[in-house]
Amino acid sequence: MKPKLILIGGGGHCASCIDVIEQAGQFDIAGIVDKDVTSDSMLGYPIVGNDGDLQALRSSFDHALITIGQIRSPAIRIKLFEYAKLLGFNFPIIISPRAYVSKNAVIGEGTVVMHDALINALANVGANCIINTKALIEHDAVVEDNCHVSTGAVINGSTLIRRGSFVGSNAVTKESVQSKENDFIKAGSVFKGYASE
Repeated sequence: MKPKLILIGGGGHCASCIDVIEQAGQFDIAGIVDKDVTSDSMLGYPIVGNDGDLQALRSSFDHALITIGQIRSPAIRIKLFEYAKLLGFNFPIIISPRAYVSKNAVIGEGTVVMHDALINALANVGANCIINTKALIEHDAVVEDNCHVSTGAVINGSTLIRRGSFVGSNAVTKESVQSKENDFIKAGSVFKGYASE
């Protein structure tokens, strides 16, 4: 019997995560927690409460995943991740079977790696991150906690993306550069960053 997983956040990113979780096959989705409950289900899974119900849900479920997207700010994802961790939820790493993650890469808890993403050898991705569809994290790159590397983005070798940052769709970083914390890298841009020390 597969362990049950609670999804925290019921928007569009949640729908994408459901598809990955179903294909990965490690967990059964028990239900979705959403702040603004406008229906009783999403893609066939029940809405089991709002953020205020997490403490009660913890008595029945051990595993959770933050399924709120992140564009302008990681604040809501961080707040819910930290709160759910305080309640004792475990945060699995979810990797699409269509993604490639090197056995020599490191992925942090609560991170989701979406379809066709590629994480190369010696890359290090932190906790509570989104590595979105077709993103590439190259060798020796570091993506710190609470980041979103969006669709088709390329993080080149030895680059450091600091915590809380957003890398837009089809953005490309130069090699061996670094971002600031909570940086916002625009879609389609070439990010020259700040030279690594």
